Amino acid sequence: MAPQRFHEQFDHLQRALPDVPLAMGPDDSAEFIYEKGVVLARDGEEARTVEDAVRSHFTATEGLVPDHVRRAGPETNRSGITRIRVGDPGEGGRGADHTVAGALRALRETEGRAGRRLVSRNHLVSIAVNACPGDEPVPAPRSARPNPAAAPAARAAQGAEGTESSGAVGVLVIDTGLTHDYRSYPLLARTEGDAQVRETDEDGILQQYVGHGTFIAGLVAAVAPDTDVTVRGTLNDAGAILESEFGERLFDAVEDGWPDIISLSAGTSNGRVDGLLGVAAFMEELRDRGTLLVAAAGNNGSAAPFWPAAYASLPEYADAVLSVGALRGDGEFGACFSNHGPWVKVYAPGERLTSALTGFDSPVPYVYQHSTYEACRYGFSYSCTCRSPRHTGVLSEAQQVTPGKPDQVMFEGLASWSGTSFATPLVAGLVAAHMTAHGLTDPRAAARRLLATGSEFAEVRGAHVPALLPPTWQPAQVGPA
Repeated sequence: MAPQRFHEQFDHLQRALPDVPLAMGPDDSAEFIYEKGVVLARDGEEARTVEDAVRSHFTATEGLVPDHVRRAGPETNRSGITRIRVGDPGEGGRGADHTVAGALRALRETEGRAGRRLVSRNHLVSIAVNACPGDEPVPAPRSARPNPAAAPAARAAQGAEGTESSGAVGVLVIDTGLTHDYRSYPLLARTEGDAQVRETDEDGILQQYVGHGTFIAGLVAAVAPDTDVTVRGTLNDAGAILESEFGERLFDAVEDGWPDIISLSAGTSNGRVDGLLGVAAFMEELRDRGTLLVAAAGNNGSAAPFWPAAYASLPEYADAVLSVGALRGDGEFGACFSNHGPWVKVYAPGERLTSALTGFDSPVPYVYQHSTYEACRYGFSYSCTCRSPRHTGVLSEAQQVTPGKPDQVMFEGLASWSGTSFATPLVAGLVAAHMTAHGLTDPRAAARRLLATGSEFAEVRGAHVPALLPPTWQPAQVGPA
């Protein structure tokens, strides 16, 4: 873990969500972020059971006040979840919220007898993952080429029954919106979707995570140029959204129809092994559809399950979800920041990829938020993104007694960026390209076939793992720091 960066990013997210008091959990170890004073329950009878149990427990427990316990969310919605107020969110600091912990404790025995979860924290789902990105974007020279480079257009093969598959494969990217000048990048000619709500601050400085969805769309288009890409700006608020809202927004994203493939580079850990209550209804619907969810494993350098990607490890979702970790620049080993473990089903390049960001029409300035480290924060010895390329960030300097001046750069179109966020669209694009090339209409079957016939092997934390390497991706030499 990286406590310094986590605390810096926590403060940034709290400023971006001023009406949602946040806490870190499960304690000050900074494994995840959640809403203070609120828990989630399934609406209807279960919500009433939770509300009654919490009120009873708080009445009998010293230091807990039952007066605040009440329903705070809608009675019903598509995600099937309601918010229950259990404490005053204005009390206490950003450490673990004792009222939320008390509410979870109140249902422990009931959950044990029921054999399933009834109550949950309201986690913050973020594209930064544990609030710690793999790194921040770095401007690419105007002469730079995308990496992976654009693959040649594929001619659709005959379908399994001898008929050509109809229509292009569709990939839905659920992320931040598209930057205003994305159409200046030729590879995004087949990309549509939501515009980024606000790209720069009042000083014209690019805001953090703006361009994340555009960068991802560019990667899908590079490896699968025949694919129709749609971007939904679900995560435009500093790249984060509460779990209670996330399930509803996922349903919004597929309102016009379920795509072949969803590329999702967001999530959270929650200290559990049974998923997120707030997205359970969406995941159940996904399971019954033909859509394949390709989801980022996260940048915590941890083996703890990260959701929704970790649904790939649950038997009932194994066919519907493909979790993706990141390889370092040479494709031989895991990137230092990548989550890992048996719940991560495949790895792809995720360090210093090059794709579209913004600044095609005119340069756009960006001020770094986090300073690089003197040594890898996960203990690796190669020249990783923790420390290279070196820069000074405004959030890091704000913690210093005598703050230094943060570094500013200019983006002129392409950028280099790292994270499981970007390994994920490579896999989504490779599955889409495999469908197109072989005339397949079932993305889940295509993913199984691709992993069986097209994967190589890399080494991650001592284990040999499946790896998908795009044919047009150029590996980089990796040396010691």
